[in-house]
Amino acid sequence: MDVDKRIPTNMRTLLILEVVGRSDVPLSPTEINAELGLPKQTVHRLVSTLEREGFLVREADRNKFRPARRARMMATGLLYASRNAITRHQILQEIAAQTGEAVNFVVPEESGMNYLDRVDTNWPFRIQLPRGSNVPFHCTASGKTFMASLSPARRRTFVQGLKLERRTANTHTTEDTLLAELAQIAKAGHAIDNQEFMDDMFAVAVPVLDPQGRFVAAIATHGPKQRLNETKVTEFSDVLKAAAIRLRDTLFESNDI
Repeated sequence: MDVDKRIPTNMRTLLILEVVGRSDVPLSPTEINAELGLPKQTVHRLVSTLEREGFLVREADRNKFRPARRARMMATGLLYASRNAITRHQILQEIAAQTGEAVNFVVPEESGMNYLDRVDTNWPFRIQLPRGSNVPFHCTASGKTFMASLSPARRRTFVQGLKLERRTANTHTTEDTLLAELAQIAKAGHAIDNQEFMDDMFAVAVPVLDPQGRFVAAIATHGPKQRLNETKVTEFSDVLKAAAIRLRDTLFESNDI
């Protein structure tokens, strides 16, 4: 698309963020401008501003950019503030009713997976992970679901950058074992936390994808081993996968976000 030259600078800035946000790979200013058709100097200036203000981050040793923390926080805020958040929460409530366990809507951040929304269980004995909790990538069902959504090359690079801290006896502490499981998760379409994050806790998560098949969030359910085991949470995966399709439709078949 060629951008009307009369469009103000702030709108051009948002269009640059939109182009970068839609891409699966980092983009150079020239690649960004291939979609916009703006003066070359304008694009370079706006990209530099976005980098300086923390909305874009430059890839190491490359003149290519990807969304940075502020851009991801803005996207997360839109997901939360949209009136579709009401429908999303209702879907989580339906999952909780079917599984009888807590259900979470979880998004990736630089420091781990963030619990953006949650419906708790009515059981007196439950695991407390309230909305806003931040959990590791390498030992949680939601984190492994996110990593499995990456291409094999990006997955390996991502894992190499993690500190594989042991949380329980079952936590992955080597890159090879974690990568092997992520390859299996990519094929299965769901991830299981078999007492890897907390002792005596089982969890399962599936990805919520956008219409282009890119990872947006994970939906997960978890509970104590007194009620759950690996077989039980695997059975929950079909419920979560059906809900993930409904969430995709809720988030993207509307002009709200």
